Amino acid sequence: MFKHKFFQKFLKKKDHYLNSVLKIKFKKRNNPSKIKIYNLNFLFSNKKLEYFTSYNRSSLLLIGIIIVALSYLSIPYFYNTNKLINKVEQELSKKLNIDFSLSKDFRYNFFPRPFFTFQKVSFLNQEKNLGEIKVNISPTQLFFSEDIKIGDVTLQNVSFSVNKKNYSFFIDLLKNDYSNFEFEIKNSNIFYNNIKDDVLFINKINKLKYYYDKKKFSNFIIAESEIFNIPYFMKIQNNFENKEIENSINSDLLKLKIKNQFNYKNIEKKGLIKILYNKRKSNLEYSLSKNLFKFSYSDKLIEPNFVYKGDINFKPFFSESSGNLKEINSNQLLNPNSVLVQFLKTEILNNKNLNIKTSVNANQIKSYTDLINLILKVKISEGLIDINETSLSWLDYVDFKISDSLLYVKDNNLILDAFIVIKINDYNEVYKFFQTPRNYRKKIKKIEFNLNYNFDELSVKLNDIKIDNFIHEEVSKNLNQLIFKDNKLQNRIYFKNLMNQAIKNYAG
Repeated sequence: MFKHKFFQKFLKKKDHYLNSVLKIKFKKRNNPSKIKIYNLNFLFSNKKLEYFTSYNRSSLLLIGIIIVALSYLSIPYFYNTNKLINKVEQELSKKLNIDFSLSKDFRYNFFPRPFFTFQKVSFLNQEKNLGEIKVNISPTQLFFSEDIKIGDVTLQNVSFSVNKKNYSFFIDLLKNDYSNFEFEIKNSNIFYNNIKDDVLFINKINKLKYYYDKKKFSNFIIAESEIFNIPYFMKIQNNFENKEIENSINSDLLKLKIKNQFNYKNIEKKGLIKILYNKRKSNLEYSLSKNLFKFSYSDKLIEPNFVYKGDINFKPFFSESSGNLKEINSNQLLNPNSVLVQFLKTEILNNKNLNIKTSVNANQIKSYTDLINLILKVKISEGLIDINETSLSWLDYVDFKISDSLLYVKDNNLILDAFIVIKINDYNEVYKFFQTPRNYRKKIKKIEFNLNYNFDELSVKLNDIKIDNFIHEEVSKNLNQLIFKDNKLQNRIYFKNLMNQAIKNYAG
């Protein structure tokens, strides 16, 4: 009893202090500014005292639990560094089938969940990666570094090269078991190299994620990337139950959508690619066996009769393909911003191990209906690209044929160097087209010259011009350099004036 009264007196002395700290506020609905504060003397009853002391016990218990939890989560701070690194490297190799080399430069955080961040990480036997890797660890096994289990893994700010030895890196990752963790790559660059280890092109990864969907029994890849400064989104699904891969690539900038279905259940694997490019739909059917790839490309809406077929042998590598078109778009061939031109500028085809022959026959050229019977032949051999034996006609009046050609890149410009032979079947019709004055209309059967065409600058240089086997220097001066204009009409006027001046000089 005495102890109780003593404690009560003690609390009374602190009444003023406690009132200033513990205030119970009740806001009335009709007057929210009015606050009523109650005196703490009501606490000094036996029941209230018991409540107060039990409240303090709960607080102390909560604080104790927090301290114990923080102490437990802080255990990794005291791990042996070498043992920790070895354990994490083993876990990464086990989950991702990739050998990582981790540095001693790392940090540990336990909020919002325990994880390690290792700096200057390297993998794929490349010492230049030097990014960072974030490894989440299970909070249930922290007592010993030997017992830790890793969860989600994130690579950040890394640069690595993909070449002949590791070209299947991303496909192999798709085969891993992601049922209990996720793998991400962020803000990184992939350098695609040729055999000489020269960089062909760079793929920038903003975000790439591997994960497993339990409902669909599938591994997934989702990626937001850029190539040639062109952003695109990619999604790949590997269904283990049906043994089927589905993937899609979307690029709003190019107005391009690609969907692919690939079944690998049987020995002969088959697939179908659907392409939507600027409202143009086309299909690519293909099959893959041991060393042979067969394909058939068609465009049923725009070109119902067009089928482009080919075979690719992998050992030794050789490809031969051909197709027929009613009409071909010259912009796809000559425009400096076309996908074809930009692709050739990567020099990815300048590979000595590639042997490719392809040909396309087109009845006419779009926007230039007088140009007919185009036979475009492309050959890739020992790292060189040529279009020898390519030919076309200007109605029935003139035939063009290309030989001794070479496609190459110089100062980041795509260049065509070739020898051109022009056979004139009806020179009178040619003169009519150019509206050449009659007193300059001399008979011409054949014209030969060397052509140097710059796709990026839209300029042509003509050298060593022969007219009926004789070199004419004045004509060569006139046609030494042609610069194409902004539109078709300007080109037509410009070309007529230039040709008439050359014809005038030839006629003397």
